[in-house]
Amino acid sequence: MTDTTMRRVLWASVAFNAVGALLFAFPGSIGRLAGLPTPVPVVYSAIVVWFVLLFGGSYAWLASQAVIHRPMVALAAIGKAGAFGAVLLCWLAGAAPGVAVG
Repeated sequence: MTDTTMRRVLWASVAFNAVGALLFAFPGSIGRLAGLPTPVPVVYSAIVVWFVLLFGGSYAWLASQAVIHRPMVALAAIGKAGAFGAVLLCWLAGAAPGVAVG
């Protein structure tokens, strides 16, 4: 993958994470669009929002560097794959709606 393509993907991920953070920050309103459960304790929402924003900030930092640190991109991809896998397993077990997997 070229650096230009990688930077575009990283910036798209920044936007995706910003939207995700909004969904988790307001699970009772716009979070319902993603099938998020309500009510949830504020501390859980706050922690999830923090980590989603942390990932988004990492992507922005990586995209703005002169040289993209590929191991950091790999670490972020592993983290995202793990989160997807957890939601997928919850969906398969009937503990999360299908819209949450997408």
